Amino acid sequence: MPTTTRAAVLRQRGAPFALETVTLADPGPGELLVKLAATGICFTDVGVQRYEQGTPLPHVLGHEGAGTVLSVGEGVTHVAPGDRVVLSYASCGTCPNCSHDHPQYCANFMALNYSGVLPDGRVPMHRGEEPVYGGFFGQSSFADHAIAYARNTVKLPDDVPFALAAPFGCGLQTGAGTAYNTLNVQAHHSFAVMGAGTVGLAALLAAVDRGCHTIVAIDRVAARLDLARQLGATHTILADGQDVMLALRAIIATGIDRIVDTTGASPVIRAGLEALASRGELAMLAVTAPGTEITFNPNTLLGGRSLRGAVEGDADPQVFIPWLIDRHRAGRFNHAPLVREYPLAAINEAIADMASGVAVKPVLVMD
Repeated sequence: MPTTTRAAVLRQRGAPFALETVTLADPGPGELLVKLAATGICFTDVGVQRYEQGTPLPHVLGHEGAGTVLSVGEGVTHVAPGDRVVLSYASCGTCPNCSHDHPQYCANFMALNYSGVLPDGRVPMHRGEEPVYGGFFGQSSFADHAIAYARNTVKLPDDVPFALAAPFGCGLQTGAGTAYNTLNVQAHHSFAVMGAGTVGLAALLAAVDRGCHTIVAIDRVAARLDLARQLGATHTILADGQDVMLALRAIIATGIDRIVDTTGASPVIRAGLEALASRGELAMLAVTAPGTEITFNPNTLLGGRSLRGAVEGDADPQVFIPWLIDRHRAGRFNHAPLVREYPLAAINEAIADMASGVAVKPVLVMD
């Protein structure tokens, strides 16, 4: 039977979310129904709220869900009703990248995560006769219930609270995975993160875990830099108009070995490139506005320096999320100071607090 559920619906680009009652379709083959307990808010959700990205409206967003499996469709065997789970991004499992352990670069990523419909073409929600689009990142977790897929559903240990588990699905995976996987940070590396939000601080926590000798956090919000120091940053730079490249070079004259950029700001990325050490690497993660360009002197890349992009921390959720959760449980990846809880009804307040810097990782809890 279809499930009636409460959801935060986006009806107009740039407008606030509104709580509505919608009817959710039954899970089909390879799908499952999850009763959500918590979901993180990510800047990707805010980006879709504010800017046209090809997602149809009205739409239910949210892609860091955690909760309990209620029912499973045909072919779902690794989880069962009653299991605690965390949800991540969707992937097809059959394209060349998925077949070679790189589902984050799935050839069908946009269709599965942004199109607003399920793989069989069904619209996942309705309000009366009106279609309400969803399936966002294989879940649409700004709701009390969500349809997810076997491939993006990861079992969760009993001792990890849902509110701490939810951000593993995207923000923590993206930041930490970029440091651990993409850049393979090591103890002999110096490290910097440009932008100290959830993704940046997750990368910083990974650098702390790996024992990097110098760890720099850069942000425009002083409170986030205070938090970065609490988490293990050895240096912080308040981006208040000063030259970021010169500030980084003042810390290590020969340059920084590994840099993660979460800002997507052209001048910041250029400054990071110019601050790289020989054979240094910079990974950029932010989705930028259409038409954004980065200009830099190509001689900057001489000396073996490299600029690269990464999606979802170059991580397979089924492998990486359990590994990262184990780091958390062992006390080696303590992201709890990032999390601030809000009821689902306060979603617009939570988004405003994230934009202002009051909250780093808002997590909505379902009451």
